[in-house]
Amino acid sequence: MVQRIWRAFGLQPHQMETFKLSTDPNFVAKVRDVVGLYVSPPEHAIVPCVDEKLQIQALDSSRPMLPMRSGRAARRSHDYKRHGPTSLFAAVDVATGRVIVRCYRRQRTAEFRTFLDEIEATVPRELDVDLVMDNYVTHKTPMIQRWLAQRPRWHVHQSSASSCSSPIKRSGAASIAA
Repeated sequence: MVQRIWRAFGLQPHQMETFKLSTDPNFVAKVRDVVGLYVSPPEHAIVPCVDEKLQIQALDSSRPMLPMRSGRAARRSHDYKRHGPTSLFAAVDVATGRVIVRCYRRQRTAEFRTFLDEIEATVPRELDVDLVMDNYVTHKTPMIQRWLAQRPRWHVHQSSASSCSSPIKRSGAASIAA
């Protein structure tokens, strides 16, 4: 009886979603700024959203996968080799969906700076860069602030760390790099 009522009303009490409210006093203004860029990107500019997934475990199967056969599923061994953690940096051009992905052994300011250099190298000189990024520590260091200050065509738009405005984490950029 209970199951029929749940099904009739589309209730699934065993499934749960979580959310986090931001404590940033500028949260609404930041979301409006970022969403405005996504909805109506400026002409003669690209809008890359930069984010990172840190400490991803680089794993490899210890043996080759056995292929599917008639009446039998593909099989793989249960054990794996660890190659240590890696950090993935990704930039998604919101208008085109173009993705730049790089993996680094560490997630320091130097690696983030190298990643910004790679973005800079791919963007045509005649375009401005409206960079959307969260407030992760490496984004706010003096080295990164100097780098950005030396590039007048770069405009930084900060999203709140707890905002859901980052397409990187939702798009599964980790699967793109694999």
